[in-house]
Amino acid sequence: MRQGTLRQQEGRAGLALISPTLIITLVVVVLPLVWAIMLAFQDVRLINIRRAGIFGHYTLENFSYVVSEPGFWSSLVNTLIYTVAGTALSIAIGLVAALALRDRFKGRTLVRASILIPYVAPVVAVAFLWETMLNPQYGIVNTWLHEPIAFLTQAKGEFLGVQVPVALFTVIAFEAWRYFPFAFLFILARLQALPAELDEAAVVDGATPTQRFRYVIMPQLWRIIALLSVLRFVFTFTKFDDVYLLTGGGAGTEVVSVRVYNFLTARDDIGASAAQAIVLAVFLVVFLAIYLRFFGGGENEQERTRRSERSGGPTRADGAPSARQALRGANEER
Repeated sequence: MRQGTLRQQEGRAGLALISPTLIITLVVVVLPLVWAIMLAFQDVRLINIRRAGIFGHYTLENFSYVVSEPGFWSSLVNTLIYTVAGTALSIAIGLVAALALRDRFKGRTLVRASILIPYVAPVVAVAFLWETMLNPQYGIVNTWLHEPIAFLTQAKGEFLGVQVPVALFTVIAFEAWRYFPFAFLFILARLQALPAELDEAAVVDGATPTQRFRYVIMPQLWRIIALLSVLRFVFTFTKFDDVYLLTGGGAGTEVVSVRVYNFLTARDDIGASAAQAIVLAVFLVVFLAIYLRFFGGGENEQERTRRSERSGGPTRADGAPSARQALRGANEER
């Protein structure tokens, strides 16, 4: 009886402790989400927003209108290209920067701090700086080129035999430059936690820098890179301010988030804007479901044991190979 009473008291105390967080989440996240879903299924415009309510007339017209409207599929393709390329480039640059600044050298702290400037600087300021630098008339970038390039206009360039807007390349480069410090911090923290004896053993065994990177470092970074990939994919897929400040969604750079804003402001169509946002959320949910299905769960003990038996050596609990496995791979390659 006493044990049951203590458990009830602990349960009430835990509920009291988490109740502020639950209330804030309900007010800030859940209620606006429910309201947006309700608006997406109603014919709501700015002029009749007051008449929208729980018992309004629900319909699927907004979704059919949004999907059939010209520019929807092109904006979705732009969003996917912008998201995948921006995510991959930001993680790749962050990985290179983390590897370069891993070892000790004079002024390392100052260099590491300066790398964070693109990430912490106000987006309005850095977007204006890029617009000025890339201006075809007085921008500093075009002074280095033989012919001026209108980076943020309707100009097109060829990539793998396909005509792609130059402005889309520009906003992707801006995305990678602005957010690679995010990946840099995560990867550098993981590199700092790597066992030093693995790298030292590889050096003593005669492994080249490429082999050390392939067999010693990368197997222990893949989980953090997978986490970074899903985080950056979600953040970039819903990104609005970077693209809007640079091009306003024009010049072939209209992404779905900018399209949602245009439906809301230019057309005063709140229902269509909410429907467009719900479509965006559905794509994200599908991607997250695929990620969790294939990358979310860790290996169980039985799988690790089987892999260890096949490879002939123990495997670490986090899925990374042991020193013997890593060095064996390097020796086999040589």
